[in-house]
Amino acid sequence: MISYLQADNISGRIGDHLLFEHISLNINKDDKVALIAVNGAGKSSLLDILSGSETPNDGTLSIKRDLQIAYLKQSPVLNESNKIIDELFSSGSELVKVIREYENCLISGTPELLQVMIQRMDDQKAWDYDVVVKQILFKLKLTDLNAIIGTLSGGQKKRVALAKILVEDADLIILDEPTNHLDLDMIEWLEEYLIKSNKTLLMVTHDRYFLDRVCNVILELADNELYRYEGNYEYFLEKKQSREYSAKMNSEKARNLLKTELEWMRKMPKARRHKAKSRIE
Repeated sequence: MISYLQADNISGRIGDHLLFEHISLNINKDDKVALIAVNGAGKSSLLDILSGSETPNDGTLSIKRDLQIAYLKQSPVLNESNKIIDELFSSGSELVKVIREYENCLISGTPELLQVMIQRMDDQKAWDYDVVVKQILFKLKLTDLNAIIGTLSGGQKKRVALAKILVEDADLIILDEPTNHLDLDMIEWLEEYLIKSNKTLLMVTHDRYFLDRVCNVILELADNELYRYEGNYEYFLEKKQSREYSAKMNSEKARNLLKTELEWMRKMPKARRHKAKSRIE
């Protein structure tokens, strides 16, 4: 099992506000992980740290050498003056670069240049991936690749950012609320795409049906601890219920023990009570 990312005893704060403290986790190749927590617990801040874009206040983060990470933020920042095609293919990978030049050539290139680009596509074995790229754009309804980012609606920009992440062909994909601004058809397509993909995934989403179908590992950030469940969302709900019931029973048991001890001490002769000081404490 190949470890892609490992966090040890990391903590996160915003100013003086503690979000999480001394949590550890591991993400392995082929994991499809959902991060779950109540609002305000620091999910997005944790994703920022795990993506490498922010530094934890405490602890260490280890990322596999040469691992390619693509990170879709909840509010992505795009170059407003770019065309969609320029924004989509701004990755530094040679494969993506060749596909970008080929697509540009289809729009405005000469027949001679097109022949050159066809040969480069052959050399890079990029044809299959070009088909995937076109499917991504079609399914996310991004048909005018010459449209300027600054002229798009908020929903269109989020779809451009999502398409950019999928096009980058990274080893680890981190998604913060990927289904926002997607219609039902797009969500269903994205589900199938991620299920069939061999990409390792870490995501936050409020769409419980979506994560139930896509994810095989659930990380729950609760009570300043991180719990890992090897299963989908339905499995997580069952195990969480069992864990909380067990914790409740243990708490009841502790309270009953305390009650018994107090009753025992109150019944003791006064002359002996000073001897029970340590037990009372």
